[in-house]
Amino acid sequence: MIDPLLVASLGISGMFALIALHIPIGIAMAIAGFVGFGLLVGWNPAISLLASGPVAVISSLDLAVIPLFLLMGSFVGVSGLSSDIYRLAYALVGHRRGGLALATIGGCAGFGAVCGSSIATAATMGRVALPEMLRRGYSAELATGSIAAGGTLGMLIPPSLVMVVYAFLAEQFVITLFVAALIPGLVAVAGHMITVGILVRLNPTSGPSGKRLSWAERLTVLKESWGVVVLLAGVIGSLYGGIFTVNEAASLGAALAFAFTVGRGKLNWQSLWQVTRETASNTAMMYLILAGASIFSSFVAVSRMPEILVSQLKDFSLPPLTVILALMVIFLILGSIFDTLAGMVITMPFVLPLVTDAGYHPVWWGIVLVMLIEVGMITPPIGMNVFVLYGVADRKVPLPTIFKGILPFFCADMTRILLVVLFPALALWLPRVAGYSLK
Repeated sequence: MIDPLLVASLGISGMFALIALHIPIGIAMAIAGFVGFGLLVGWNPAISLLASGPVAVISSLDLAVIPLFLLMGSFVGVSGLSSDIYRLAYALVGHRRGGLALATIGGCAGFGAVCGSSIATAATMGRVALPEMLRRGYSAELATGSIAAGGTLGMLIPPSLVMVVYAFLAEQFVITLFVAALIPGLVAVAGHMITVGILVRLNPTSGPSGKRLSWAERLTVLKESWGVVVLLAGVIGSLYGGIFTVNEAASLGAALAFAFTVGRGKLNWQSLWQVTRETASNTAMMYLILAGASIFSSFVAVSRMPEILVSQLKDFSLPPLTVILALMVIFLILGSIFDTLAGMVITMPFVLPLVTDAGYHPVWWGIVLVMLIEVGMITPPIGMNVFVLYGVADRKVPLPTIFKGILPFFCADMTRILLVVLFPALALWLPRVAGYSLK
């Protein structure tokens, strides 16, 4: 008989070898899962799994929200609503020292709330905010650091596509995760803004103050940005108000974003092709990873590796907090070298049993995991948001400068993560008060 643990180890090694050969991650996971499952269970069941795994992913109503939110985010970018978010934030705080950086963080939070993608947020706000900040005398470190770090808020501010995927894999109610993310999300925005305040106090020339707008001018900007307010209120209000399900709220958001694109005269064949191409390619990429993860997870389950890991961990009698801190270090390293979604789905079969066995709730771990993945987006040597911003800036800002600008925000993010780890109620209190089930 073949040792299941040996097969599991070889399967994982083979998967990473395929990834190193630049095989798409979803396909690498599917190949490793198929071969491993065939060796342990039989080739006929493995062939059935090769069909049933992707079908289950494609037919899942829980995942139907992904293309809808991606479609909404693409239409938001084409219609110019992203610029309205930034203008509105600048009208409120642009007169302060570091006001443009504060407005950028507020704009990232707002744009993240309507697109749910960290990379899209960093790219969009980089195009909108970076030239403006550099033109007004902001230091390159503060300008790029606030955009790259603020872009990560798109993963935590609901609706977040990463949280949708986590909810599907962990078999949790996605609305519960969205509600649980609200307080950590507000803490994240506040932490980044406090960081900007400290930086401009230490070096006032890094973020000069802008022109103070009168309340009448601010009201004018608010009226001109009514589309953003309507979109946010329609999607988030209907979602948390219990009026619509997640899929219905996403459909409403996509329809509203499309209507604004048409109303502003921004819809043409070129923009429609751009939106369709972006949505289709991103959806296909995410579904391919999830289909591969489904096959790979089945293989890991039949190998009983998670059970063996949990059993061995119990033998060491490690305190639960030590287990979580060790996982934090692993995910910070993993996030710096792996695609965020791939890193999460690859490790889910092993990590989630460890977390729940340590006595922590899957919803709480989902929030911590998303925050760790956030930090991975700006951690060298990869730092996806850094390279996105580097490309948006046409390579005029050196990579070391961007990483230097990120460092203060990295410290703020780590402080926030430690707070949520030490005080789980920051993530779990609101869902309990709101009456959402924590199964």
